[in-house]
Amino acid sequence: MLIFWTQKLVFLATPKAGSSAVETALESLADVALTRPAVLKHTSARNFRDHLEPLLAAKTDASFTTVALMREPLDWLRSLYRFRLRDLIEESDISAGYSFDQFARDYIDDPRAGFSDVPSQSAFLCDDDGNTLVDRIFPYERIEDFVHFLEDRLGFAITLPRVNVPPAVETGLAPETEEALRTAMQEDLALYDRVTRALA
Repeated sequence: MLIFWTQKLVFLATPKAGSSAVETALESLADVALTRPAVLKHTSARNFRDHLEPLLAAKTDASFTTVALMREPLDWLRSLYRFRLRDLIEESDISAGYSFDQFARDYIDDPRAGFSDVPSQSAFLCDDDGNTLVDRIFPYERIEDFVHFLEDRLGFAITLPRVNVPPAVETGLAPETEEALRTAMQEDLALYDRVTRALA
């Protein structure tokens, strides 16, 4: 999470949606940069509203605009799988034969298996009723729009580096798994549709 005090702007770092590149480019320019540990780096919109926004409000009369990126949900899960698989490869050899199809089925399960037990993007960005808690959400797939917004708001040119890139691995899905996954991720898919239509 990055806070720009003068510009009254807060960047919320949605996991696996380009946050490392944004923080690498802008951390030194932010007034507050929570980049570690992960539990602070990835402060959710709900936790920001409940805990940090009141603190900021107590120090200034001006309100802060919150911004975040959101990745296409199935692509987000593919990215998460590649990162988790990399971690497994570094820790042990239990990654052998652990396919994305299996990872997706583990993600669908309730309760989720530990390896796939991560909050969804909608849980990160919304309240329990599905209401968005972020002022501006940009699709990761149109990150150039997000960069232009930041450049206008912050007043300087921005070049995002390519960092924290996971290994390329096979991420195919059986048709029945994809169908079940789309059902399980319907809140994320609906939110992503709203986000992309807002920029149309």
